[in-house]
Amino acid sequence: MKKETGQTECCQMFDPAPWDGKILEWDNKKFVKDKVCTWMYMPLDFGRVIKRIMKKVESAGAKPLECMCLSDHTSKWNMDIYVEVDDVVTGVDNVMISGKFLSKVYEGNFKDTGKWCKNFEEYAQSQSLKISKWYMWYTTCPKCSKKFGKNYVVILGQVS
Repeated sequence: MKKETGQTECCQMFDPAPWDGKILEWDNKKFVKDKVCTWMYMPLDFGRVIKRIMKKVESAGAKPLECMCLSDHTSKWNMDIYVEVDDVVTGVDNVMISGKFLSKVYEGNFKDTGKWCKNFEEYAQSQSLKISKWYMWYTTCPKCSKKFGKNYVVILGQVS
């Protein structure tokens, strides 16, 4: 998701502090939903799908919030993505997400995703929480994470 910052990067610098080890309460948080093709969980058309969504969001006069794009890996071959917006967008799948979410930030290479997920499960258990739904938030594109020197990923788990 591109956000003009007046510099050469397209993504905002991510601050992990408000997201690391936090419980978030969402009440009808607005998102637009789309699908990304994957191969063994690796996105194939993520950029194309984001461009398509952002074009519809902008033409509807809506705005993305916090550049939040949640990924829900539904299989090895598909990923649902949810882009947070400030208003309903016509011509796309609008979704409201509510609930209590545990949030934890990880940093590093995507090859560590399995380790992060295991750590997140253990962290939730240590907090006496049970995860019912998982989302991954890849906070910056590969070019910007390289430029910033950090590749932050937030795992959000709906908990009870």
